[in-house]
Amino acid sequence: MSIRDILVHLDNSSASAARLDVAIAYASKHGAYLRGLYLITHMFYEPHTAGEKTDSEKAEQMFKEKTSAAGISTEWIFQDCSVMGSDMRSIITLHAYFTDLIILGQPDLSAPVMNIPTDLVEGIIVASGRPVLVVPYSGKFQTAGTRIMMAWKTGRESVRALNDALPHLEIANFVQIVEGSNTVESTGQSHDYLNSFLKKHNVTATYDIIHSGHLPIADMLLNNACENKIDLIVMGAFAPNGRGKLEVSPIARHVLKHLTAPVLMSH
Repeated sequence: MSIRDILVHLDNSSASAARLDVAIAYASKHGAYLRGLYLITHMFYEPHTAGEKTDSEKAEQMFKEKTSAAGISTEWIFQDCSVMGSDMRSIITLHAYFTDLIILGQPDLSAPVMNIPTDLVEGIIVASGRPVLVVPYSGKFQTAGTRIMMAWKTGRESVRALNDALPHLEIANFVQIVEGSNTVESTGQSHDYLNSFLKKHNVTATYDIIHSGHLPIADMLLNNACENKIDLIVMGAFAPNGRGKLEVSPIARHVLKHLTAPVLMSH
């Protein structure tokens, strides 16, 4: 398995540049084609003076300048949701179907970007069937993937996340598998299977059980990531079976809300 096509969603937020830097770093590292996607949810009627660029034009210029300097193959995609006759989540999900990795930005709930749903990331994780790399809205993360922590719980979501993360695990300098104390009984044979599987992919990993005590398991995962200088978290995203709902479990949602490092999530 390899990463040959990456899709990054850009917007007019201050975090967009750092998100693009991560996308360029990943495209360079994996020799992948990078597509930049910018969407608007309404037609442009806003007046602007001669020579003044719109937000989309600024984003396009930034994309082309940064990717040209990096020497990677790219495509710029600009679409208007009203012209496409669909909402932002549906359009991004459609593009995500045909990519190896999609990169999105963590929403800043204290200063949401106009016209971008705050639950956009959750919806795409659940609907797209593709691995989603979520970049925090604050900080720089070009080295993301050097030290990886994988949150493991034997089951469908973790297995899917493990498979999607293999291209990243295979080139990481450090891989830590972490399992919560409430799943200790499931260790043993599953650990042997996991270690054997990883070795076949030339991945050497440490294995740790974290005991949450009185803290929620999501906080323990985030604390462990900080203590071990993790720059990429990998985890499966369980989605409660609610008709018409595209949302992840409380643990995954908590991690998404309080990110200090990028997270690769798969459902």
